[in-house]
Amino acid sequence: MTIGQESAQSADATTDLQRRLRRDLDGDVRFDDYTRHLFSRDASMYAITPRGVVFPRHADDVAAAVAAAREFGVPIVPRGAGTSLAGQTVGPGLVLDLSRHMHRILEVDPEARTARVEAGVVQDDLNRAAAPHGLMFGPNTSTSNRATIGGMVGNNSAGSGSVRYGMTIDHVRALDVVLADAHRTGFAPIGEAERARRAALPGLEGDVHRALPGIVADNAEAIATRFPDFWRRACGYRLDRLADGTPFDLAKFVVGAEGTLVVATEALVDLVPRPRHTVIAVGHFASTPEAIAATEDALSCDPAGVELMDRTILDLSRRRIEYAFLGSILQGDPGALLFVTFSGDDGGELRADLKRLTALWKSNGHGYHALEAATPEQQKALLKVRTSSLGLLMAAGSGTRRPLAFVEDTAVDPKHLVEYTRRFKDVLDRHGMEAGFYGHCSVGCLHIRPFVDLAVPGEAERMRAVAAEIKDLVTEYGGVNSSEHGDGLARSEFNREIFGEELYGAMQQVKRLFDPDGTMNPGKIVDAPPMTGNLRDAAPVEPRPFQTRLSFEVVGGMRGAADRCMNIGLCRKSASGAMCPSYIATRDEEHATRGRANALVKALSEPDPRAALGDERLHEILDLCLMCKACKSECPLGVDMAKLKSEAQSHHHDAHGVPLRSRVFGSVRLLYRLGSATAPLSNLPNRLPLLRRLVEKAVGITARRPMPTFTRTHLVRWFRRRRTAARPAPLGPLTFLADSFTTYTEPGIGRAAIELLERAGWDVRLESRGCCGRSSLSKGLVDEAKAKAGALVGLLSETAPGSPVVGCEPSCVLALKDECSSMLPGDHRVDEVSGRVRQVEELLTEAIDAGRLRLREDSWPAGRRILLHGHCHQKAEVGTAATVALLKRIPGAQVVELDAGCCGMAGSFGFEAEHYDMSMRVGSDRLFPAVEAEDDATVIVATGVSCRQQIAHGTRREAMHPVELVLQAT
Repeated sequence: MTIGQESAQSADATTDLQRRLRRDLDGDVRFDDYTRHLFSRDASMYAITPRGVVFPRHADDVAAAVAAAREFGVPIVPRGAGTSLAGQTVGPGLVLDLSRHMHRILEVDPEARTARVEAGVVQDDLNRAAAPHGLMFGPNTSTSNRATIGGMVGNNSAGSGSVRYGMTIDHVRALDVVLADAHRTGFAPIGEAERARRAALPGLEGDVHRALPGIVADNAEAIATRFPDFWRRACGYRLDRLADGTPFDLAKFVVGAEGTLVVATEALVDLVPRPRHTVIAVGHFASTPEAIAATEDALSCDPAGVELMDRTILDLSRRRIEYAFLGSILQGDPGALLFVTFSGDDGGELRADLKRLTALWKSNGHGYHALEAATPEQQKALLKVRTSSLGLLMAAGSGTRRPLAFVEDTAVDPKHLVEYTRRFKDVLDRHGMEAGFYGHCSVGCLHIRPFVDLAVPGEAERMRAVAAEIKDLVTEYGGVNSSEHGDGLARSEFNREIFGEELYGAMQQVKRLFDPDGTMNPGKIVDAPPMTGNLRDAAPVEPRPFQTRLSFEVVGGMRGAADRCMNIGLCRKSASGAMCPSYIATRDEEHATRGRANALVKALSEPDPRAALGDERLHEILDLCLMCKACKSECPLGVDMAKLKSEAQSHHHDAHGVPLRSRVFGSVRLLYRLGSATAPLSNLPNRLPLLRRLVEKAVGITARRPMPTFTRTHLVRWFRRRRTAARPAPLGPLTFLADSFTTYTEPGIGRAAIELLERAGWDVRLESRGCCGRSSLSKGLVDEAKAKAGALVGLLSETAPGSPVVGCEPSCVLALKDECSSMLPGDHRVDEVSGRVRQVEELLTEAIDAGRLRLREDSWPAGRRILLHGHCHQKAEVGTAATVALLKRIPGAQVVELDAGCCGMAGSFGFEAEHYDMSMRVGSDRLFPAVEAEDDATVIVATGVSCRQQIAHGTRREAMHPVELVLQAT
């Protein structure tokens, strides 16, 4: 048979497999190149393109997929959030994404302290369901906002609280599984009679129950002597759990098996009491060794966890708005921090424990300061940075030089940690490798990630040499090579040496027993390829000549900007922050920032990247990006999908032309100016449903959403006509940016801001002659946006040079700080203007504090609530602290800031007919319920025009701009 004939035969088999899967499954089936590329990666250093991807809706779908794959000889790769660090969830077969549809919490039983969940349930979602009963799931991973219970079962995950709560294996009571022969069954502790009954069953279930006890008995001595002594293990098959004299329990046995034996579809797990109180001590140390040396004192105080963070991660956190708060509360310049957590039901006792620890550190000369965080508000920022250590460390890479997870999961008894860490660093130094250090000192587990550039010849071999030395070092100390992240492709190669021939041979027997055809996630735990195979960056794509319209100042240009994504999956979180709105609504990988970034990497790796950016499948993947920019701040690696999408859209327009609607929305300033000039006639569509339906049919602007209301007396007209008494302006000139929305549809906001600024001592000058270009940029009209931005920057650079530039619409004002620099690289005027941009809230707060602007003490009923929803661009670029501070200056006001994500409007997105439903789904996730839960006395405040429109449409509540409230209070 020729190569061409083999290829054709393989293609026919793939087509037949797709047809079979689509016939037998209720869930989605995708075999297109983009989906396959998206699922070729997880958070590890590996990449393997699968045959296809299915999204099962229930356990019967899983069984049908396993049956089809077995018939066609295709491996099965179960996958949850795809955050595995050792390569467990990549493989050449059929990927089962259990996270998209199989995420139901079936039961929470507070009396039994158990929960039954589907495999795709996210850990934080389970904890929210259990919280009303005072319960939680014990293992506390740093990825709890996206890690699935099925993934935790597959990895035997642990986390920061494992010193108290152990590992996932300690909390699994029963599992529903699909065996390699597609048979569905349940695993739980059973007695000998039940085991014998099952041993008589036909098929794999009978084979397993019949033969497995013999494997355990035949290898009893090896099981007793060759498993690592240290308890915190996520490596190999847990034969020790079948040899400990407890009832025969296959549920616990397959925990940590990484999908190589069964596919778990449901789990019955134990819940533990949720501590009522938590306090944290943050010890400051001059160096990492000094911090580790203080661990013994910390452990003597019986903490719930002891976590290390070194200077590398601290410095990275200071550069990010999302994590900058930590730097503001630290003392001096620590080389490392220890986060020591105490939790329980007696707050006084916990605070005493904290005082005892700080006194012990002081008496023993450990560290130079200990920060005490006793309230949830104090702890929130601390925990946010600690749980983001991995992502922050990944951000330190450049191009293909990345901190890689190949020796980052070892653990030794904490009593050996100081000496072990010193020798670990000696190995790295000898091989010329740098690394960042963080992890769980309380259980001797440090996550140490050396920086490696796999694109450099010989680096893969050097990496393996270090891995081999560390494997021997951890064995010397009686530790484990993988303590919570599993074997996968990174560590399985060493299991024969670690466990010895007899025990490893027993594990091979287990694999053949459960998976006689070798289709269940092969190549992990036993019979693994070399750890240096299938490396993501081992054969980097040669850069293609490709001119972008926007500036991407990273190694590798636009492709490098997309390839910064290391798949840690923070964009898959669903209950905090704003990233990523359309993923939250769909739970579809391709609608997460990670999915879009990987899709762009594929397109930009093609021989003709410009043509690839015009691909309709790529456009479909990018389409639901709301360009909220949350990824720019919330993604620890700073993947800026809004910018990437604008550039990609421009090339799609090159290939297919610019749609009429894009031209309309890109010209929003002209559109709004005409609307104001023809008001009230321009407001008729809101009262004439037929006219709205005609507009929807002709342009694609939905008839279901109210249009903006234009006003004849717009801001510019008011500013020119008003007659005001001459006021001194001791602070000098200030330029107020008259954006399209504040000018033509909400001039009252602009008037309020200008009046307040003038009272505060500024000589306000209105700039209404230009547009920032943001609306054009959002539709991919980059050349048009650049022309507009250049003209506005020119005007502002000539208007009162050096004076502040402010405005009331965050997306417009902040475009001067962000988008203009990438649209107009090298233009010195951009830096000058950007440096002058201030938030109006900042200036007004300064004026109030200086006494230049006075608010009436009786202006606000004491305790009346102000509910604030910040604009996504504001949160991404500068944060909302200035807005919160201004609102808190109103006497008697109780300010509550929502963590409600993106409103879902996103400028023109919510007006587009095909996106209307998605827009409302995003708003309905957290924002609408939060607003509707407030009583009528609460004042709703939103800084963005889109947010105010969405709140009004979705909740029938009016939202105000902060300056309107402040003016009322004067």
